[in-house]
Amino acid sequence: MKIEYPITFLYYRDLAAAISFYQQTIGLPLAVDQGWCKIFAVGPAGYVGLVDETRGSLRAAADKPMLLTFVVDDVDAWHAHLAAAGVRSLTEPRVHEDIGVHGFFAEDPGGYRLEFQRFL
Repeated sequence: MKIEYPITFLYYRDLAAAISFYQQTIGLPLAVDQGWCKIFAVGPAGYVGLVDETRGSLRAAADKPMLLTFVVDDVDAWHAHLAAAGVRSLTEPRVHEDIGVHGFFAEDPGGYRLEFQRFL
């Protein structure tokens, strides 16, 4: 008995904006299209599912107490890419020596907090 892979599901009022962000801006490949739920591959063994809140089992909420982290190869290049795309709530890249990461935060169209980081 084993777990095959994780899927993190995020719920949106504006699914089209979320799809555009993850597919066009971030560049994630669409793995499964269920119509009102789009599942994108994140690396070799992880997925993020974007769900229309009117059809999914949960509803979008203003308070989003979660963080979706992408471990990337080049933090500064990702920061420049997202800044050029006008991504919201973009923080400056920073080295956190105490936890051994270099990274920054951003926000997706639904208000979910994202982190882009590289382990030192």
